[in-house]
Amino acid sequence: MTTLATPVAPTERVAEMDIIRGFALLGIFIMNMPAFAMSPFAGADGSHLFPLLHDRIAEEARDVLFSGKFNSMFSFLFAVGFTIQLARLQAADPASARGIYLRRILILLALGLTHAFVFWFGDVLHIYAVLGLLLLLGLPRLSDRTLVALMVACLVIPTLGSIVLKFTLTPDYFRHQIAAMQAFEAADNLAFGHGSFADARRETTRITMFFYTDPMALWSYLKFYLEMSTTLLLGLLAGRHLWIQRAAQHLGWIRRAQWVALAVGLLAGLVVLAANLNYDPTRITALGIAGGLCYRICRLGLMIFYVTSIVRAAQLPAWRRRFAPVALAGRMPLTNYLLQTAMATFIFDAWGLGWWNRVGPLGQLLLAIALYGLIQLPLSSWWFARFRYGPLEYLWRAATYGRLPPMRAALPDTVAA
Repeated sequence: MTTLATPVAPTERVAEMDIIRGFALLGIFIMNMPAFAMSPFAGADGSHLFPLLHDRIAEEARDVLFSGKFNSMFSFLFAVGFTIQLARLQAADPASARGIYLRRILILLALGLTHAFVFWFGDVLHIYAVLGLLLLLGLPRLSDRTLVALMVACLVIPTLGSIVLKFTLTPDYFRHQIAAMQAFEAADNLAFGHGSFADARRETTRITMFFYTDPMALWSYLKFYLEMSTTLLLGLLAGRHLWIQRAAQHLGWIRRAQWVALAVGLLAGLVVLAANLNYDPTRITALGIAGGLCYRICRLGLMIFYVTSIVRAAQLPAWRRRFAPVALAGRMPLTNYLLQTAMATFIFDAWGLGWWNRVGPLGQLLLAIALYGLIQLPLSSWWFARFRYGPLEYLWRAATYGRLPPMRAALPDTVAA
């Protein structure tokens, strides 16, 4: 292989992006924990699984403050990183740049599909890979105005679809769906709560197949793709205009965006909370449709608030030092994301500790924070004191570029500026 392109060295990294990525890992773990701990179909009939007040509060707070915000951060950063990586590849080897990036995306797609069909049905890696293919197909060539129009479309299309479904689907259809999901829940409880490692793998495959073949489940997945595309398009704008790399020059603008986004996100979150408290699984209601739209606005608003808050704080040397362990976790997001699956499935599945259906929302929240803070942060710091790249990131880079990059850390490993 003769390409001159090489992996990004640690000293070339954008510190703010690693910090944001590190916080996104924690938020994703918090939101994924319920689907590790119990069937994703639990409560399909609208019943409350956790009657205790502290669990109800933790559940609603998690849905408003965390749901969708942190995987949106990753799709945002994915697009920002795309602009950086592709520009760097084109500068080093214009003829091979797009081919190298395509190989990188296809490797991610294969890894994500393996994760989704074998190890955990909630995988998001294959979705990022699909979105990455869209980036390569020409989204970067669109004007800013067109990108904004597409963002608005991604917010509105699911609402229009829900309005159509409101007038076409009958209560009998929903009752049939509820019965199917209750059957899935029973099978999940057998496979994950009492079965072997092989039983859990087979049930994982069955759930993922359902998500991509059942019409209503597929509609939910399509909405998720559109939600992720919203922040992908925003990230494309941010990467194009170097918003993160030049944050120190635009702190006034970032501060205004921070507080406007918080206000919009919280107001939309109140509607989401009202819709959740009045959820009716047998029909699509006007409040439910409004709640769906506000959920998408809330996830965008609070994601922007979290990102701008982190970027502002990272401009201060004291906060940058405090964020250093989080940034190191963010330097190996692929390794840490898959490590979360390994830890959680061992804790909850019967082949491991067998905590399936035994931990409520508050316990799930605290467990995610504890595993991230006590295992993933120290492990990331230990690793980067010795090596340049995370273990899976190293293999990904080697497969992408067709050569083994240097692995041993040559410099004292601090957060790269």
